[in-house]
Amino acid sequence: MAIDSITGRVSSPIPIKTPVKPSSGSETSSVKTTDSHDELAITNMAQEIKKGFQSTTTAASLDMERIASVKKALSEGSYTIDPERVAKKLIQFEKTLP
Repeated sequence: MAIDSITGRVSSPIPIKTPVKPSSGSETSSVKTTDSHDELAITNMAQEIKKGFQSTTTAASLDMERIASVKKALSEGSYTIDPERVAKKLIQFEKTLP
């Protein structure tokens, strides 16, 4: 349903007719299959991203002791952020991007 922007009236949708393909001479329709196949090519960048996600989802890569200490410091309000270290890490990360 479309609304006319000038009058605010509701107009009915315009039906779209698609042309009917002519039949091949018989009254019954049949489905023809072809021997086609789909291909999917994954770029190197996508493969690297996939590897990154796989490595971050493994439990072995998580330092549970470090996570617990950061959670504790956050809850106590004693967690400090070193802005210079954060900036250096951001620059280091940016250099790894293509």
